[in-house]
Amino acid sequence: MLDITKDIQSLTTFRRRSSDFMKQLKKSKRPVVLTVKGKAEAIVQDAEAYQRLLDIVAKADVHEAIRQGLSDVANGRSRPAREVFNEIRRRYDIPR
Repeated sequence: MLDITKDIQSLTTFRRRSSDFMKQLKKSKRPVVLTVKGKAEAIVQDAEAYQRLLDIVAKADVHEAIRQGLSDVANGRSRPAREVFNEIRRRYDIPR
């Protein structure tokens, strides 16, 4: 969770105290929002926290794909694998 008292900083402050921020990132595992002229411009986080985020997104993608597949089957938008394989064999002249 973002802590607005610690996790929103100006880019100038980040540049001046980058080693302090790197320690904070590793310890807290929270991203830091960097601002330019008071407007959010970038997010910085440590590599481990970023990898965790990528893993979560990948799992969510897999779950969504499964949900869509089950929905397709339930709504008659699927075909038996044998039928599809036979069509591929015919299309590309692949013998059995």
